[in-house]
Amino acid sequence: MPRLDRITTGGGDQGETSLVDGSRVAKSDLRVCAYGTVDELNSVIGLLRCEELPPGLFDKICQVQNQLFDLGSELATPAAIKNQKQGWGISHTQIEQLELWLQESNAKLQPVDSFVLPGGNRGAALCHLARTVARRAERELVKLVQAGNDESLCLRYLNRLSDLFFVWARRCNDDGRADLLWQRARDQKVPHAK
Repeated sequence: MPRLDRITTGGGDQGETSLVDGSRVAKSDLRVCAYGTVDELNSVIGLLRCEELPPGLFDKICQVQNQLFDLGSELATPAAIKNQKQGWGISHTQIEQLELWLQESNAKLQPVDSFVLPGGNRGAALCHLARTVARRAERELVKLVQAGNDESLCLRYLNRLSDLFFVWARRCNDDGRADLLWQRARDQKVPHAK
């Protein structure tokens, strides 16, 4: 395991990085792009944790951050090595937990019959940012799956997580009462200049 107290190694100066097993790959490798986007998502969630959140949400977000670190570690591990390690990484149980939180949180929301725009308050806006980064991580992961890697649980996890952040954004907006709703351009009232 690399020393965590040494920041600069110079190992990536030629555009390569190491996977968990020590093998070197290009920083543009599909696996690196996928776990790099998961890391970015985790950073966005770290910013979200600095906000005032609805009751119970902070602890759930902390759990998600730890799970995303597991997911990133799983993605940073080549398939041959990962197959030797059983019982680690993303599990069905974690996906089921996200689904339960999704149902519980959605049950508290005001019904909506329009698309919801990102915004409202900072917590909601950051949840929407987390949602969109989760979707991008999902797209990166799809490329990895299409290249022949079995990352189906990771893909399901990210898909549920992006849905969950949409619902949590609405929770942050007074359970949907303060949501910003999309209006078609033709229906918008444009203020007159003074």
